Parts: sequence; structure tokens; C-alpha cells
Amino acid sequence: MALSWRSWLANEGSKHLFLFFWLSLNVWLFGKTFLLYNQGLQYYYLHQMLGLGLCVSRASASVLNLNCCLVLLPMCRVLLAFLRGSQKVASKKTRRLLDKSKTFHVTCGVTICIFSVLHVAAHLVNALNFSENYNEEFVTINAANYRGEVSQLYLMSFLVPGLTGVIMVLVLFLMCTASTYAIRVSNYDIFWYTHNLFFVFYMLLMLHVSGGVLKYQTNLEEHPPGCFNPNKTLRQNLTVPKAFEELFPDYTTEPFPEDLPVPEPFVQNSFMRVCSEEPKFQSHFPETWLWISGPLCLYCVERLYRYIRSNKPVTITSVISHPSNVLEVRMMKDDFEARPGQYVILHCPRVSALESHPFTLTMCPTDTKATFGVHLKVVGDWTERFRDLLLLHSNQDTEILPIFQQRRYPKLYVDGPFGSPFEEALNYEVSLCVAGGIGVTPFASVLNTLLDGWKSYKLRRLYFIWVCRDIESFRWFADLLCMLHNKLWQENRPDYINIQLYLSQTDGIQKIIGEKYQALNSRLLIGRPRWKLLFDDIAKCNRRKTIGVFCCGPNKISKTLHKLSNSSNSYGTRFEYNKESFS
Repeated sequence: MALSWRSWLANEGSKHLFLFFWLSLNVWLFGKTFLLYNQGLQYYYLHQMLGLGLCVSRASASVLNLNCCLVLLPMCRVLLAFLRGSQKVASKKTRRLLDKSKTFHVTCGVTICIFSVLHVAAHLVNALNFSENYNEEFVTINAANYRGEVSQLYLMSFLVPGLTGVIMVLVLFLMCTASTYAIRVSNYDIFWYTHNLFFVFYMLLMLHVSGGVLKYQTNLEEHPPGCFNPNKTLRQNLTVPKAFEELFPDYTTEPFPEDLPVPEPFVQNSFMRVCSEEPKFQSHFPETWLWISGPLCLYCVERLYRYIRSNKPVTITSVISHPSNVLEVRMMKDDFEARPGQYVILHCPRVSALESHPFTLTMCPTDTKATFGVHLKVVGDWTERFRDLLLLHSNQDTEILPIFQQRRYPKLYVDGPFGSPFEEALNYEVSLCVAGGIGVTPFASVLNTLLDGWKSYKLRRLYFIWVCRDIESFRWFADLLCMLHNKLWQENRPDYINIQLYLSQTDGIQKIIGEKYQALNSRLLIGRPRWKLLFDDIAKCNRRKTIGVFCCGPNKISKTLHKLSNSSNSYGTRFEYNKESFS
């Protein structure tokens, strides 16, 4: 399938341009630092001892500083939501780039892991070279106590950089392994607890650079690196090259071997460089805190703000048990505002003292009602315990109406709202929304908003595709879809929304039970969507327009839609792809 460069640039251009800039910055920083330690005069004697290990360890440290600085920024959710919602970022492409914050966070994390391995390996070589290449002439530059010191374990474990480095590697290993998809899905608690070790990692990183093992020369003018010291030569009865015999005949005790070339630092521009004093060395001033203190303080301030904002529990107005283990919770909170497509983070202390989980808003507060709600699928320990606390009887799977029995709900705290790609669904003239199963939740808030009034938004046509495995799942939002359908018919705009429901697994023809659902039964199809034909039909009906494609569902559907969005068509229609991920 031929790629449309226009569509590709619209969907991937800004992302790839940003990644290219980030990659170039990493390469430039690595190369600049490598050349500095390889050719810098202040590191001449240190480089003589450590060689390539010095250059690689410092260059990799520069890349680590950069990425440890950047990895926190995508997690500043309030800042990202502010930039998106306040229209400070006017360009739609740039706002869509904010949706890739999680991907960028993962990219920076992987980079930190890779260059940490390189950094550790280089320092292991440095530890060996400190021992084997002990500098007896300038003792202060050494980290070992004597030549051939066997106790490299002392160098690596008991010095501050070595001890903090070992602990940081262990913390990073735990965070990296617990971030894999298999662990996140099977046991989210492990991922959550290990990822919060980042604060320990950053504190150790601050201490790691305070050891002062690597030293540079400070008196380059008084002692040019590799210069000739006649006083020391006489004192130690050493030989000098013939180039110095005429100028210092009294200090020459033996002829300098003819086959040994005169070192380059001795002569510059045909002039001999002579020492006036011994070299002086001092440890580097720690620079890591300059890189990470800003983002770390920003993140901590945001977490404090989020804690203050969410420290008052919400009022649970109703709990509804839907088919297929789906629970709806409706709440109220003073001064709570949200936009369609945003999500919140729920924290219930009676379920878990520290653990919290994100859920997309399926109902947003408006000028006429303050209620907002979420739908959550009961699939893990946290959601199971949460359901048991909310429902009088946890086996009420088929109950559709709210539970009106008087009871005391557990305290529930809401953090948010936070931005997501689906906020843009109302900002296109034409949008295609594709949901798989419980992935319909981001679009429910959009549909609820349209039910309250659609004329104030740019959106003029909505294609809504929902794929489910069982017929009962459609009843989660069947009432909402029917009300919206009837409202648009009454306003003489039946073409505003195109609803297509697909039942992917069934033994025969089925329908949503209920007289009021006849409008949906006529739109219920058996099997899976034929995506290529669907895209062609939409492109044909919307020639030379830009269509926003929004997907929340399995990766297989997402990849198919992503590929089709980047494909060419003969109608001049451009598809811009957006995606929400479950994990």
C-alpha cells in the first residue's frame, strides 16, 4: 500500500522531528564530552592513567544527566493538561505531540538503562587502571593507595561513588524489570511500588557525584601538561632529550635515547614548554544537580499541588453495576471542572493505602449538573476490592439501576483531571472514534457532551465504531446512544453521528433486548469491521477534509488504523491518528 507523504507527515512528522532533535542532542553531548576528556589539557595526566575508560564514563554520564532531567517532565501531568487546555500551545500538531509524553518517558528510561550499563562498565575499567597505572610522580591524582592494589572492591564499594552507584544500579534494575508489560498487567502493584523508588534513585544520584574521585589540573599556565621540569630532572637524576641539552647542559646527566621521540606537549610552535611548579589537582564541582534539580523540584511541587487539590473526598451519589463486570461510579466534588476525553486518578484508602489508578471520565460536569462519573472494569485485585466495598452484594452483575439503599460509601479521593488525546475529538470537523470493549469510556464523555449541546463545537460529523465480544457489553452505553440518536433526529440532524456496532463473537443473530433499543439493533453488525472499506467510504464522503482518528482498544486494531491513516487515497482526504492505551 502506497504511503501518502502528506498523511505520514501529519501523523508522524512532528514526532519524528522531535525524536531526531532529542537524538542529536544526545549524540552531540556524548561526542563533546568524549573529546573534552580525550584532548583537554586539564585531563592530560588523568587520561594517561585511565585512557578510553575515562572518556566513555564521562560521556555516558553527560547523556545520563540529560535524560534524568528529561524523564520527569512527561510525568508532570498538571503542566501538560494546562498547556493543552489553556491553548498556550496553539498548534494542533504540537498539542498532539504532548500526547506522546508517555512514549518519550519510556524512551528516556530505556536510554538511562543503556547508558547506565555503559557507565558502569567504563568505571570498572577505570578502577582497574587506577590500580595498574598508579602515578608515583603525582600522588594526589590517584584513587588507589599503591600500584597493583588488589582491593578493587574497596574502590568500587566503599567509596561514595561506588557504593551509591551499586545501589542505583539495583534500583534501576527493579524499576526496569517491573515496568515490562507482563508485570504491569499481571501485578500492577509491583510496577507501582518499584516505580516510586525513583525518589531514592535521585537522592543517590545527588550523592553519587560528591565523591571527587576524578580530578583535573588547575594550574595549566604554571605547569603545561607534559612540560619539562629541569629542577626535578636534576633532583631525580633523569635523562632529558637532546632538544634540551643546549639550553640546560648542567641538568643533563645521560643522553636521551635517540629512538624515543620527544613528547608533543614538550614543544609547541617550535618553543620548549618549561614547568615553573608541580601540577595541582582538584575534584570536579558536581554538575548533576544543575541538570536534575529543576525538573525534580517542578515534579515535587506538582505532586504537592495534586495532594492539596485531592485531599478532600468526593461525594459518591450512585453506584451502578453493569453487565460483564463493569461498575459505574457517579460522584460530586466542589469546584471540579473537566473536559470531555480527560481522565482522573482514583484513590480509596480502604482498598489500598498507597495505590491509585487512572480512569477515563465517562461523564463530565456541566453548567446544569455537577455530577461526573467513571466506568471501570473489574479485572484485578484493586477493582475487585473496590467493587466489594461499593456494592452490598458483589454478585449483582446484572443490576442496571442505581443502588438506592442507604449505606455509607468508603472515602474516595479524586486527583485530576488530566489531559488525553481524546480532548481533540471535538476540535475536528469530522472525527472517527473507534472503541474496543471497555475502550469506549473515553468516547462516552464526548457523547454525553454532545447530548447537552453540539452546536458550540467545531465537530459536524462523528463516526462512532464500537466492537465488542458479547451483546451485553453494548448495554453499558445503550441508553446514552439512543438518547443522542433521538435528540439528533428531533433536531433534523440524523447524519451528525454514524453509529456502527460490531459483535465479533456470536453463534447467531442477536440483538440488544429492549423496545427502546431498536435504533441500535438496526446498526448492530455481526463480525469484525472491514477497515479498508470503511476508510475508503469515509474518505469518499469527506473529500479533501482532515479527519481525526481516535482509537482506544486492542493493539491489533490500533496498528491497523494507524497504518490506514498513513495510507493514501484518491479523494484528497487526510486522516490524523490519535490513540489511547490501556497500559
